[in-house]
Amino acid sequence: MAWPESAAYFVGALLVAALGAWWIIRRGGTLGLDEPDDRRKLHAAAIPRLGGAPIFLAVGLACLVAGYIGGLGWSRWLPVAICNGLIFSVGFVDDLKPLGARVKLLGQVGTALILYALGVSIDVLSDPFGDGQLDLGWWSLPLTVFWLVSVPNVVNLIDGMDGLAGGFGLFLSLTLAFIGYHGGQPDVMVVSLAMAGALAGFLIFNLPPARIFLGDGGAYLIGFFVASVSLFTSNKGSVIGALLVIIIALGVPILDTFFAIVRRGLRGVPIFRADAEHIHHRLILLGFSKGGALATMYAVCLILSLVGLSILMTKGVALPVAGAFLFLMALGAARYLGYVKSWSNLRAQINETLERRRQREFFRAYGHVLDFEVERCERLEDFDVVLAHGLKRMGLRAEPGGGFALETIRLTDGTQCKMYHPQDGNHSAEWQFRLDVFIPVLERCQTKWQAMPGSLQTVPPLKS
Repeated sequence: MAWPESAAYFVGALLVAALGAWWIIRRGGTLGLDEPDDRRKLHAAAIPRLGGAPIFLAVGLACLVAGYIGGLGWSRWLPVAICNGLIFSVGFVDDLKPLGARVKLLGQVGTALILYALGVSIDVLSDPFGDGQLDLGWWSLPLTVFWLVSVPNVVNLIDGMDGLAGGFGLFLSLTLAFIGYHGGQPDVMVVSLAMAGALAGFLIFNLPPARIFLGDGGAYLIGFFVASVSLFTSNKGSVIGALLVIIIALGVPILDTFFAIVRRGLRGVPIFRADAEHIHHRLILLGFSKGGALATMYAVCLILSLVGLSILMTKGVALPVAGAFLFLMALGAARYLGYVKSWSNLRAQINETLERRRQREFFRAYGHVLDFEVERCERLEDFDVVLAHGLKRMGLRAEPGGGFALETIRLTDGTQCKMYHPQDGNHSAEWQFRLDVFIPVLERCQTKWQAMPGSLQTVPPLKS
């Protein structure tokens, strides 16, 4: 297939996605809105997170056109199309009404199993340096499922900054298009260019300041598309250089995920709990503007894509150099971004983090104690005394004072409760953790007494 014809799919998908995103923004409505929370979500107003819909529509239409006039094999691509639709549906429903992490993971694993059952799998690991290969046997199933589940979650994890996940998806799709061109697979090139075009159209409205977000539907679609189409760049389910290229191109989100897992594991918080300490957050703390941080991460993604392609072009000869480069990049990033304060004092930093984890375990347990106290107390006034003691035990207070900073926690019904913490050296995330402990306690107060403790300053929810 000639480049002009292939470029037409890029342009067509770009126009469809851009028009779809524009329509969602203009339509307004109340479904799928991402509300600001004064903590991690600092956008000024509610923004729709349904950006995956126009991307899915654009890619779907491009593939239909390619199937009718472009020679895209229906039997070959139908399993991938079905499963990309399923994974998008899981995320899109969550964007409309949260499903919970377990339900989403079940949907992801189920979709991966369906694709495996339809014949798309990693069956053989090939030696990128030569002709040797390893037949995976029954290991084919867990490895394929792991690949198809991990990539969407890696993309979703990094989707915390305007234009970031969409831009990464654009680079990855262009990388897949080049792999398809280099390997003589025009169908891979066409569908990859269609996804790249759709993401380019979406990014018109997603670059800072974003007017629409990807949402889980869009992030899952990008990740699963990259993971599933990359399997088609190999022959008979064997991994040659193509998957290695994608893994290296995913270096930034993979590194970000690794840092997040280690960070949250040491601190004793759930791995999937969101925080404001991703790589892009760190860059902004170092003085980068949002645009500067985004451009920096785009540049790193482009470099890594080129490094990965060098392995493909040299048939594995460049792999040792690429591996050394990635290792040094990880070490340098950990130090520069502040995840490691000093290599010589790394043990002391780990011990400090573990001590903070023990403190968090105490605060979490004390929150359960307060929850039981709500049940034990007959009157709200009695619990108010217990609550005052609990606030003191956690280093908080209900009234303002010199050297104390105001924090607001929001309950499910929209009620806002004001609390104060010392302006000390503790990271804001530590105080937010303690404040979050009180949310289920105060909501139980509302359920039992239809009122809030009198010592707290509260703002009732706005009436619609």
